[in-house]
Amino acid sequence: MSSTLYTSISPEKPPLLDAVQKITLALGSLGLLLMLISWAGVSLPSKGILFYSSLGLIFFGVVAYSWRTYMIQPAGIKNNGNFFSSISHRGVMAWISAILITGFYVVLYLKAEYLGLGDTENSGLVAFFDPLSQLMHGKKASQWFVYGVLYTLAIVAFGVKFIFKYRHNRYEIIRTISVMFFQLFFAFLIPEILEMLHPETATNYFGKDMKNMWPLDYDFFDSWHIQNLSKGGLLGSFFLIMGLLMIFVISPILTYKFGKRWYCSFVCGCGGLAETAGDPFRHLSDKSMKAWKIERWMIHTVLLFSFVMTIAIIYGYLGNEPDKYLLSRSTFTWLALIGLLGLSAVYFLLQTKNVEDGSKNSKYIISGVVVLAALILLFNFLAGSGNAYFLQNYGFRQAYGLWVGAVFSGIIGVGFYPIMGSRVWCRFGCPMAALLGIQQKLLSKFRITTNGSQCISCGNCSTYCEMGIDVRAYAQKGQNIVRASCVGCGVCSAVCPRGVLKLENGSSDIFCKTAEHKAIHITEDQVRMLS
Repeated sequence: MSSTLYTSISPEKPPLLDAVQKITLALGSLGLLLMLISWAGVSLPSKGILFYSSLGLIFFGVVAYSWRTYMIQPAGIKNNGNFFSSISHRGVMAWISAILITGFYVVLYLKAEYLGLGDTENSGLVAFFDPLSQLMHGKKASQWFVYGVLYTLAIVAFGVKFIFKYRHNRYEIIRTISVMFFQLFFAFLIPEILEMLHPETATNYFGKDMKNMWPLDYDFFDSWHIQNLSKGGLLGSFFLIMGLLMIFVISPILTYKFGKRWYCSFVCGCGGLAETAGDPFRHLSDKSMKAWKIERWMIHTVLLFSFVMTIAIIYGYLGNEPDKYLLSRSTFTWLALIGLLGLSAVYFLLQTKNVEDGSKNSKYIISGVVVLAALILLFNFLAGSGNAYFLQNYGFRQAYGLWVGAVFSGIIGVGFYPIMGSRVWCRFGCPMAALLGIQQKLLSKFRITTNGSQCISCGNCSTYCEMGIDVRAYAQKGQNIVRASCVGCGVCSAVCPRGVLKLENGSSDIFCKTAEHKAIHITEDQVRMLS
């Protein structure tokens, strides 16, 4: 215990940094400074050595600082000082960080030349990454290569920090190692190595990130992507078949067995960054009922937009270039109609059977909107229109790519970490999270069970739920938690001091998800008066 005397009745602030923390923080800052100097256009000698030194210093600084912060203390819940820190509680540093990160994403997506991207030769920050790009696939770096390196570095370095922090929880360790593995290998190293080994695909590029799938990978069904896959030989055929299997077979089966956590918390790069680099901001998510209502309308609107956009672009190029594809426009239209009407009917029936939400109007609204989308498609097809939904087909794609793919997922989704929490994109805008969430809510064995008699209402679970779920309200009632938005990160369970919460894959009827399943039901004829 500190020997410092405090005259105030308020709790003392978190302890100041020790010498080791200051040194490691300085080393990490030095690595970041080298990048900023290169971005400023300063010509640095031995650029390759300085580049690798920069990455090494940043990684070592983060890992060593985290080790000193958490490993010298006993294992257990470690959220000390979150509400005192300027960076983690919307103080001055938080707003400065949000502005800087948002600005970086604006430049990355909209003005890459400001990063130093050139037609023939790079400069600035992009040129700083040329040595690694030349080593991996023999060409100059792009802004997306820079982003991929920084993104992977952040997940791996802060993933180690997350493991140190939650080392008392085996589930958190396994989950974090998983997202680090998938980002490092499936999202970065394997795609880069495949491009190096198959230089012929450079002119016919197609996505080689095996963990990315539609609708998150919204350009999977674009004409250029499908054509490049078909020209990619065995490699292209593999990614085409794997992509279709992920959408229609693998994902539904895994979501049924494990809930959406198999993807959102173990595989997805967006979730990986939110869980690792975004961990200090998870308590900033809005837990209000108003935010929940906004969340549901926004994320399902984006999901519907992604469906309409995908149908529109496929409908367009199947009519404009029918000889290039095995599927005709008419066949696709009827398949799309059957799919939309089938999804509407299945959702309506499942929502009716669901014991929690069967009486709500959402089943009529959502099913009705999907049926309306099918009718508009049918009208345009019978009228001989070249557009599926009145507007230009690729107009949907351009609007979706800009406002959802760039502004929402990147600029707002990451830039607003210090202000709105780490899962802004996952909670309010990700169509993949919405699609998996619907299945998790209606057709999945996953739930978080509660032991209400042990709950002391401390509120840790609700505070550190990054998806804005008021977990404590469920725990107080002893009610199982089955929410479409829950990503199964398990942090609510990890920070519970009483072991009230448990992540489970139920083996009983998937619709018995609430306290009704745990209650003992006694009928009137089973009651006898003892004389």
